[in-house]
Amino acid sequence: MSFEQALEIGRPPTIKKLFPNSKALIVSGKVIDRAMIKKGNAMTVAANGRNMSVIRGSLRAAQKANAVLLVEIAKSESNYCMSNFWNLARRVDQAMNELGITVPVAIHADHYGLKTWDEVEPAKVEIPTMFEAGITSIAIDASHMMDDDNLKANLELAPLVPKWAGYETEIGEIKGKDGMSTAVEAEYLIQGLNAHGVIPDWIALNNGTTHGIEASSEGIQVALTAEIHKAVEKYGTSGAQHGTSGNHNDRLREICTQTNTTKANVATALQMVSWGVKVNEFGNAILDADGNFDKVEGNGVTNELWAEMVAYADKNGIKGGNFKKLNLPFENKMMAQPLEIRERIEQNVEDFMYNLLANVMNAGDTAPLAYEAIIAAGSYDLGPKADCIGNPDDWTEEKYRARMVQRDRGPEGDFED
Repeated sequence: MSFEQALEIGRPPTIKKLFPNSKALIVSGKVIDRAMIKKGNAMTVAANGRNMSVIRGSLRAAQKANAVLLVEIAKSESNYCMSNFWNLARRVDQAMNELGITVPVAIHADHYGLKTWDEVEPAKVEIPTMFEAGITSIAIDASHMMDDDNLKANLELAPLVPKWAGYETEIGEIKGKDGMSTAVEAEYLIQGLNAHGVIPDWIALNNGTTHGIEASSEGIQVALTAEIHKAVEKYGTSGAQHGTSGNHNDRLREICTQTNTTKANVATALQMVSWGVKVNEFGNAILDADGNFDKVEGNGVTNELWAEMVAYADKNGIKGGNFKKLNLPFENKMMAQPLEIRERIEQNVEDFMYNLLANVMNAGDTAPLAYEAIIAAGSYDLGPKADCIGNPDDWTEEKYRARMVQRDRGPEGDFED
């Protein structure tokens, strides 16, 4: 009964308009965050849906674990994946209906990146179209700019995000051990937003992680993350952990128990396991003696298709982490594999994801908590988690630019998704 009640009132109006007869419970990102908070010491996966096999396998895992889920795509991923901000909801809705998925799922626009101020005006046109196309949660990422411009960009773009939608902001580019975020600058961003009535659901940090497979012994700095989360706790802001792929399960459990993280992005590991690349239990790719990805015999895509993918990569100078660029030219060929091959590809993703959700991140059985939150609110809109406790007069542009603290931003470079 809870699912039927939540389905009736929990789908945002944009989703109802797009999919009037759907039985897929696509919800605001706020619903996912609240369910994890209710569970306590738990976070769920935001699965980067780089291909349909990842989307389908992730949904199957969430259903098996009875866990809430986010399916996301980043702005940069739209350049090398068939999934993008304008078709992701359609892809997820179709798969949910076909597979009989009843757990709540949010559609998240990750890393809506703004590297220069010139990108802000075009974003004012683009962001509404994304929500019209079914996005239910967004990460406005102006972390490449200085902190005062980051705040200003968020203040200008936040009014374009529906009040009911999930909202993530970011402080500090994701670039490993260099230029890590601080509690002072995180509070600067969140306090400035709060004073103007913007209550982010999540904040993403540079807390020592990287995008792609995390093989470093450094990795996510749990103590730093906890310190920053403590600084913004009174503003109702949870943590979003980027670059989760490849981190040791024990470290992920520490993040669950010692920080306020409720959302953990997983992209590269899911891509690798969908293809049948050999990985360890944490999703790190295992290379062969020549330093190449090692394909597991009889797993993932066929050996013939993998050979074609490798040949394409060699011809186009694609190596290492840039194998992600194979998603676009090869997704159709993956979907053209025989049913038994497609099934084993999805099963790889399901097995890897289920272990994360049920055994590592404590996300199991959070779907009923999401139903309860929707039913208690009587709406798809759960409202903000905190009150506005700042005074906008103290956060005029002149004043917040004057109080910005300079910091080491780390090296220049390309640190995309």
